[in-house]
Amino acid sequence: MRSVGFTRGLFAIAAASLAILSLSYGDQAPMGQALPTWIPWRETWLYGSALLALAASAGLCISRTALPSAWIIGAYLAVWAATCVPPILANPLSIGSWYGFCEAMTSLAGAWILYANLQWQSPDRTVRAAQILFGLTCVFYGASHFAYADYTAGMVPNWLPAHLGFAYFTGLGHIAAGIGIIVAIFPRLAATLEAIMMSLFGLLVWVPSFMTYPRPAWATPPQNQWSELVINLMLAAAAWVVASSFRARA
Repeated sequence: MRSVGFTRGLFAIAAASLAILSLSYGDQAPMGQALPTWIPWRETWLYGSALLALAASAGLCISRTALPSAWIIGAYLAVWAATCVPPILANPLSIGSWYGFCEAMTSLAGAWILYANLQWQSPDRTVRAAQILFGLTCVFYGASHFAYADYTAGMVPNWLPAHLGFAYFTGLGHIAAGIGIIVAIFPRLAATLEAIMMSLFGLLVWVPSFMTYPRPAWATPPQNQWSELVINLMLAAAAWVVASSFRARA
């Protein structure tokens, strides 16, 4: 598969960052916030699974261990998605209730495709299902830009004009990319542009926020700032995996 070194390596870095975030912040990390408090041995499971995911991230870069490592990371992300279901059941009509679940599913789509492509024989429909899942989450992100337009506009860098216009424009970009991937209209181009947009969001919004003083309200407290940066890296890595999957298969 062309660019497999880049996509697999980037995804491994992103997964390792997510695991380190859980080890560093525990209950303040995405997995810790979503994991129910009633689970027995909760802290042991939280930190133990993060250590396992961290080891799998290293294993993903080694040919002999790449396949089981992709499976372990995928299982870790699937559990993250499962822990985000209760808020949806409590308030299914709220976009905010779906956000954590969609972030986990976007990441899972990347692990899913990596695992499928690492197998000797993998049906195209397996990869196609993951691509469609990714496309659906892109549509959700676009809708959230319209639902929270003012909040999104506040994150646009000051040197760019028409902040609200950029919020709507990027929202349309997410939706257009998602639809293109779902219905297979220039899907490779759509996935590539989505990957570029997600990457630029991290480089232009979250990275500069660490050098801004005082920090913007949306970039506080520090654990939320690191969490959003790591999740953005995870989403961008998954997007590049999806884009690469369109180059690898007809």
